[in-house]
This record gives sequence, structure tokens and C-alpha cells, in this order.
Amino acid sequence: MVEYRVIPFKKKTVTDSELPKGEKEIRTPGVNGSRKLTYTVTYVGAKSTGKKLVRQEVAKQPRSQVTAVGTKVEDDAESGCDPNYSGCVPIASDVDCAGGSGNGPEYADGPVTVTGSDIYGLDSDDDGIACE
Repeated sequence: MVEYRVIPFKKKTVTDSELPKGEKEIRTPGVNGSRKLTYTVTYVGAKSTGKKLVRQEVAKQPRSQVTAVGTKVEDDAESGCDPNYSGCVPIASDVDCAGGSGNGPEYADGPVTVTGSDIYGLDSDDDGIACE
């Protein structure tokens, strides 16, 4: 008798200095593998009375999932964007969501992800996404 069992893939995280800080990207998708188990089965009449593993082998090697996490931090002065948000939220005395009821003086087009502190209060429902 032959059975196949799943070998779950492993997850590996690497850093990438070219990706913006906090951004994640799957570089290699994980794929489960399989193990082939071969048994001898003994019967008395039509009833199985025993099962013994005689051989096992990897039928398909699993492939690890590799996820890159960004570490790149742009200089605030150069980019003019607040590092507390993904995308570009301007650095100003006050920033409001474009199209909202705020009075500026600067506005952010959303949605943007809060990656640090929500210093301008743009994420009113605290779900990590601002100006949605």
C-alpha cells in the first residue's frame, strides 16, 4: 500500500535595502512537497490485521517561501514625504485627506498606509489605512 503525505513549505524572510521600509514582497512563492510512504499490509481473510512501514522517500521537495522586507529609508528633506506613511504624505504643519472636510494647508491623496505614527490623524478608523 502507498500513501502520500504533505511536507509543508518553510517561510524565510530577508531584508532588501531597495524596498521602502516596512514594504513586503514575496520573492519566491512557497510550494508544499510530498513524501511517499510504502507499507506492507497483512490480511486475515478480507480483514486488515497489520500495517508496517517498509519504505519512505521524498516524492517532491518543498520549496521555501522567501519574503523580502524593505529597509530603505528616504531622506525626508529630499523626498518631501513624511516617513510615517507609505506613498507620499507631505511634511507640513497640518495635512488633511484630499476631498475631505479638513482645511489643510496640505492634502494627501489616499489611500495611504500608516507605517509609523499617524501624526496628522488621517486614519480615523485606526485600521492602518489613511484617507480611504
